[in-house]
Amino acid sequence: MSSSPISLTRNYYSQSENCEIIRKHWKMRRRPGIGGLQKAAAARDQYRLLGENVAKLRTDMMKEQLATFKSQLEEFARKHKNDIRKNPAFRAQFHEMCAKVGVDPLASNKGFWAELLGIGDFYYELGVQIIEVCMLTRSLNGGLISLQELCSHLRQRRKKDREAVTEDDCLRAISKLKVLGSGFEVITIGKKKLVRSVPTELNKDHNQILELAQGQGFVTVEQVQRRLSWTSGRVIDALETLLEEGLAMIDNGIKDGKCQYWFPCVSSVYSFVGSDT
Repeated sequence: MSSSPISLTRNYYSQSENCEIIRKHWKMRRRPGIGGLQKAAAARDQYRLLGENVAKLRTDMMKEQLATFKSQLEEFARKHKNDIRKNPAFRAQFHEMCAKVGVDPLASNKGFWAELLGIGDFYYELGVQIIEVCMLTRSLNGGLISLQELCSHLRQRRKKDREAVTEDDCLRAISKLKVLGSGFEVITIGKKKLVRSVPTELNKDHNQILELAQGQGFVTVEQVQRRLSWTSGRVIDALETLLEEGLAMIDNGIKDGKCQYWFPCVSSVYSFVGSDT
C-alpha cells in the first residue's frame, strides 16, 4: 500500500528535525579550535597576574602596618621604660604586645631592646638565680620544685633589687635556659606547674602519684591502691623509683605503722637554708 502525500510530508519534516537536533548536538560537543585555546590561556594568565598583584599589595600593606606597630612599640618602650622594669603586670602586658608584632625582646642581650630596657640582663640574672635555687634545693626535692615555691625563694633573694618577680617572668627565663641543654623544663601535673632541673623522665604512674600527693603532700601505699585501683606491686615499684630519683622522702615514724611518702615538690612543708643568702 502506497503512502499518502500527507504522510510522506510528515516523515520528511520529522527526519529534517532529527537531523537538525543531531547537528546542534555535535556542534555543542565540538572542541574549540586553536584560537579558543589561546584565548583561554591568555585569560588564565591575566587572572594569575591579577591574583599575584593583589597578594603583593596585601603583603606590602601588612609590612607597612607591622613597621608602624614596631615604631610605636619602640616609642612606648622609651616612654614607659621604668614601668616595664619595675612593674611585673606592666612587663607581662608589654611582652604580649611584642608577641603580636613578632618582636622578641629576649632574643639577644645585644641590640635595641637590650640597650633601651636592659630587659635581657633582667632575665639573664633571673635565669642565673633560678639555677642557683634549683641546685640548692636539689638534695631536698630531687630536682623537681613547684613554680610557686621557686618564685617565693626568688622574691626572698631579690628583696634588695626592688624588682618584683612573677611566675610569668620565671617561665620566660626558664624558656631561655633550655638552650643550655641541662634539663630545665616546666611540666604540669594536676593543677601544679613544676620546674624540673634534672633530666629525669617521669612516666604516667609517677605523674599520677605526684598529682595524688598534692592534697596533703604525701601518700601511702594503701592510699594509692585504694584511690587508683592499683596492685601493691605496681604502687611499690613506682614509689621506689621516685625514692631512688630523690623526688620522695619516706617517713617510718607513723603510729599506725604505715609509711608515708613525702614529696617536697608538691609540699610547702620543706624549705631550704640559704634562701636569704
